[in-house]
Amino acid sequence: MRRFFIAGELADTVTITGPDARHIGRVLRLGPGAEIVVADKAGHAARAVITAVEAASVQAAVRERLAAEHEPPVAVTLAQGLPKGDKLEYIVQKAVELGAAAVWPLACENCTVRYDAAKQVSRRERWQKIAAEAAKQCGRDVVPAVAPVRPLADALAEAGADTEIIMLYEGQGGEPLRAILAGGGASSYLLLVGPEGGFSLEEVALCRERGARVATLGPRVLRTETASLAALAIVMYEKGDLG
Repeated sequence: MRRFFIAGELADTVTITGPDARHIGRVLRLGPGAEIVVADKAGHAARAVITAVEAASVQAAVRERLAAEHEPPVAVTLAQGLPKGDKLEYIVQKAVELGAAAVWPLACENCTVRYDAAKQVSRRERWQKIAAEAAKQCGRDVVPAVAPVRPLADALAEAGADTEIIMLYEGQGGEPLRAILAGGGASSYLLLVGPEGGFSLEEVALCRERGARVATLGPRVLRTETASLAALAIVMYEKGDLG
């Protein structure tokens, strides 16, 4: 059953607007009587029946509240160093499918990508749209937020006191990620992944000062888009609901 997210709170009658409304009417050609699933930003979902389809909106009546059962038991934020090209689009899509709670694009020392203010806004809008589409496709109860591009220091400062911070690093001194996860019981994780070229020595030192655990994924150096998704999958397998 098709899933759509609404802007307001779930109520007996809901309204779907924007691109989703046009998609329902013009692409899917759903009309009154068709059943869909609607979910609000708080993660409440319900089975609903379409009652009216107009040019810019779709009305639906809620028939049955559904249990929120598509979110993992741990909240994992993926903080990803800005990669080249459109790689972040792929990373956002797959991270949402794997269960990431949020994606934080990072401006790191080794990033070759530099966005001005206007470009950052347009890129973030694009990444957020991809996150929403991925959430609908895989049946998430919420749409993970893609944050504005931020420096690594800001990401560390924003991590909660009860959040386990894990930095992936291909240099010396890292612990196996599986060993780190086996020794902790946090309900919230901040997973730091560098861009092409990885994190600088200064960034590694900063993360250690802030209490981050430095992790390795093994003897092979992985591409940034491989490392982020592999690490997220490992965390979800060990601590979440994957597998």
